[in-house]
Amino acid sequence: MKKQNRKSIAGMSLGGGRKENFFFSLLEYFPEEDRWFLTSLKQVKDEDTIDRDEVITSWVNEDQLHQLVVDFPLTKPVCATCSLDCPGTQKCYHPVVIKVQDEIEDLMVVDKKLEKENPKRYEQERVEDNMVHFNKSVLEKETTHHILSKSFKRKLKKGFVPYWNRPLDFWIWKNYYDQILKMFNVSYDSYGNVSLMLMNRFHYLLRHLPKGLNLFESDINITLLELYRANILSKKNIIELNDLNIATLARVRVAKKIEKKCKIFLYDKDLELISKNPKAFDSFILSVAGMQHVKNNTKKIDDFGEKDPAKFIVPVF
Repeated sequence: MKKQNRKSIAGMSLGGGRKENFFFSLLEYFPEEDRWFLTSLKQVKDEDTIDRDEVITSWVNEDQLHQLVVDFPLTKPVCATCSLDCPGTQKCYHPVVIKVQDEIEDLMVVDKKLEKENPKRYEQERVEDNMVHFNKSVLEKETTHHILSKSFKRKLKKGFVPYWNRPLDFWIWKNYYDQILKMFNVSYDSYGNVSLMLMNRFHYLLRHLPKGLNLFESDINITLLELYRANILSKKNIIELNDLNIATLARVRVAKKIEKKCKIFLYDKDLELISKNPKAFDSFILSVAGMQHVKNNTKKIDDFGEKDPAKFIVPVF
């Protein structure tokens, strides 16, 4: 099979500063083997003749790549593209912001109603499960209901900040806020870990990538959580990734489980890179999320009426 006809997708984690060691992870599907192969895991670094930004462009061209997944926000907050006369965040009348704020209000109202109707049972259920998944049936008044955790309620009370958050942030909070906080001790924010230097560099890079390259966005923590929900990874596997004493071995264990369950072939040299370099591991996880997109195994994300919704991949395994 010719390379240009083969299914392929790459992942590249872009977090960090100007001299960060980026890696480019390319997965390709071989139908004759009915298996995906990690055919390339390269470090992006300056070469004798070209700098690292040009290296990325040359690899995209050489591999005839049409799809790339990054962990960088590809769309802007509502304020960045708004032309309305601004009354301030509290009185914002942009339809997208109003829709998000209305959903937040609905969640808070339903939660308050549950607490008022049976406060003892409300607190009991909160103690029983402080890591509840958001369930749309709450708003549809079905039998299943949702208790907001204390931390998630505090987050919602702070509100949606249209010059900082994207509607995508709220969707992720609904579905993953408690899990991300408990497993990784962080809260998802689109621009929470993006420096001005990195933002400028990325937009420079965009101008030099081929016009036909389809860019997608994903998140490493969310992908790991979906692997956990699918029983491919254990909770212990994920927690060990954050333990500096055993993180090297933990990355190997995670990669091997993904290799086995997702029918991916990893070469020993690539496993070594994944174990020693957190950025190589992150890029590999992004390419795995992209693989699920190619297989049409992803979640549908609310766009809240945006003209340019984020092309964000939430994989399902």
